[in-house]
Amino acid sequence: MRFSLIAGLALAAQTVAAQTDPVPFKAGERFSYNVKFGSLRVGSATLALTGSDTAHGKSVLHVLFAVQGSALLYHVNDTTESWFDPSTMTSYRFWQDVNEGGHHVHRRFEFYPESQTMQQEGKQPEPSVSNPLDDATFLYFVRTQPLVVGQTYSYDRYFRPKINPVVLKVLRKEKVTVPAGTFAAIVVQPIFKTPGIFSEGGHAEVWVSDDSTRAVLQIKSKLSFGSLNLYLRTMGTGPETAADTAATKEDSSPPRP
Repeated sequence: MRFSLIAGLALAAQTVAAQTDPVPFKAGERFSYNVKFGSLRVGSATLALTGSDTAHGKSVLHVLFAVQGSALLYHVNDTTESWFDPSTMTSYRFWQDVNEGGHHVHRRFEFYPESQTMQQEGKQPEPSVSNPLDDATFLYFVRTQPLVVGQTYSYDRYFRPKINPVVLKVLRKEKVTVPAGTFAAIVVQPIFKTPGIFSEGGHAEVWVSDDSTRAVLQIKSKLSFGSLNLYLRTMGTGPETAADTAATKEDSSPPRP
């Protein structure tokens, strides 16, 4: 079994002007998830805005998306970090560390929107797009969009131009129950031109709360080897709680017979 949850979230977004309305998130926001492979709980995930920072002279928010877990002899310890300007939804820096079984990836990117270029650590600069977005930042961008049921949106802002455009279908509204509670939700289906849980050949859906917070409640995907799902366990602000720490340690332990 091999899956790259964080790489699978590599999506893109549309070029937009600076946000005039307040965004539905702020520094300190933290979501914690149960991660399941089929019916088996295999780990935990955290999606958090850990604080304010600067990148290339811009005021930015720092995103941390981490996944830990194990199933039988397969272990996952993935971390993605991103630095983006919430006023323009533009990413300036992107780090990715994937450790899944014997698969290891270490990437560091810097983005230069003014020249529409990017540079991966250890490589030469190459073309990018204006107002680029990366894997982690995309989920925050989606939360700023109108998400009208029945509409299909086409986006050209993923930092690798060859992957554009990305399509986002707004499927329906429904009630959803996750460990954090029961919520009114909007269900969207992202589709993009790379392997992973949102690939053109697969089917994945994301539930966001149908309220002013647009919290990411649930992600379900269908892959060739089974289903990989995230369910919101807790949400709030501030550092990781004792309950989250205990849950992560439990999820990282070998499965009980």
